[in-house]
Amino acid sequence: MRPQDVVVLLKITTLGALPWQGKDLAAALLISPAEISDALRRCRYAGLLLEDGRTVDRRALLRLLVHGLPYVFPARPGALAPGVPTAHSAVPALQGPAAALPPHVWPSPGGPLTGAAIEPLYPGAPAAALLDAALHELLAVVDALRLGHAGPQQAARDLLRTRVGQP
Repeated sequence: MRPQDVVVLLKITTLGALPWQGKDLAAALLISPAEISDALRRCRYAGLLLEDGRTVDRRALLRLLVHGLPYVFPARPGALAPGVPTAHSAVPALQGPAAALPPHVWPSPGGPLTGAAIEPLYPGAPAAALLDAALHELLAVVDALRLGHAGPQQAARDLLRTRVGQP
């Protein structure tokens, strides 16, 4: 698995029952069509996509996000930088447990917020998130898990259960 594979799965979950093609995912996520194809193949092999290659196994994805992502793709806050808000800085439902934390951002020149920079799951995440509010929310919630702060992590788990859990 690669970090962008998780993003591909999250994007598919935002589409619900809408039909999609690999080229649509590529355009929305700013990833090449070849990389989308590779990501879909890896996700099917890992059991995160059903055999039809188009349906996300939401239960498996939720387990991966909650139990695996903080360990395989952790995020560590860095220096202050302008960027696109993420984690509790982007999702109001996470702000209560994270009230004492500084803002977190994906570094992006001219970004609307200055905060502790964290590496996004893939380089195109900040730009893709600005194009799709539902994807932005999911990526920000996932970042709350990746950061590992106890309060926001529990709130993120709860949000993911409603957003990604069983359809």
